[in-house]
Amino acid sequence: MQTTAHILMIKPVAFDFNAETAVNNAFQQQGSNENAQQKAEAEFDGFVQKLSAAGIDVTVVQDTPEPHTPDSIFPNNWISFHADGSLVLYPMYAVNRRAERKQHVLDAVAAKFAVKNTIDFTDSENEDHFLEGTGSMVLDRENKIAYACLSPRTDETVFEDWCRMMHYTPCSFYSVDEKGGEIYHTNVMMCVADNYVVICLDSIRDAAERKHVTNTILNSGKQIIEISYSQMNRFAGNMLQVQNKNGQRYLVMSSQAYQALTPEQIKQLESYNPIIHADLTTIETNGGGSARCMMAEVFLPLK
Repeated sequence: MQTTAHILMIKPVAFDFNAETAVNNAFQQQGSNENAQQKAEAEFDGFVQKLSAAGIDVTVVQDTPEPHTPDSIFPNNWISFHADGSLVLYPMYAVNRRAERKQHVLDAVAAKFAVKNTIDFTDSENEDHFLEGTGSMVLDRENKIAYACLSPRTDETVFEDWCRMMHYTPCSFYSVDEKGGEIYHTNVMMCVADNYVVICLDSIRDAAERKHVTNTILNSGKQIIEISYSQMNRFAGNMLQVQNKNGQRYLVMSSQAYQALTPEQIKQLESYNPIIHADLTTIETNGGGSARCMMAEVFLPLK
């Protein structure tokens, strides 16, 4: 199944601009730090409220003040959950992000869902090789295809090891911004849903790689909905399709991403599913991530 009705989200206690991640996240800008935590918390609560109102099950876990983890609001980078009962832990580029792997989060998940085994890739940090979860990879769970744009955050060897262990077919490529800098996470330039893929194909400069990605998507039976560089820069690639308890599917994004879309694109997307969007301005500006980054999909069986 491509979509789940269960989402894990981490409520921040000390959200802030993280200088350690800014070195290779061009989407991150140091905005006004005044009341950043309060503003981010209000945006977080409003987002959770919209998801819950649609019938999506959100497990909210409160972050802890210590150790200080300014990016804890983005859990999809350090953990993923799979239908076979696997929980996977990932190697993180920024040293201060590694502290996000907190036991109380794992305990909260295990209290509600059946975890059968834990797969731990974090030893790769010792070799400075990183794979930041479903930020580094965008998964076609039904067709068992993993898409990854290679970058300092996404190591090809660890990615291929993950694919072998999880029985996915790898589809790796390079994706760059308008200045030629490597895009740090795949999930800012593409989103895989049940019957369609939203993607900034312009960011894949190599013609052979672009053709390979295009053919892989089309051969999986999904329609391609292209977004431009300017739309990607407003987080229009950072979307996630989810479903509610009745099986109704939704495409979730930030209000900035929604406002970047053309009326034709919105009509196209809404032909598949309704759209949920929320104002995440403070989180996007200081954190360099958006709606998709805030949601860790839980495919584990319920207890």
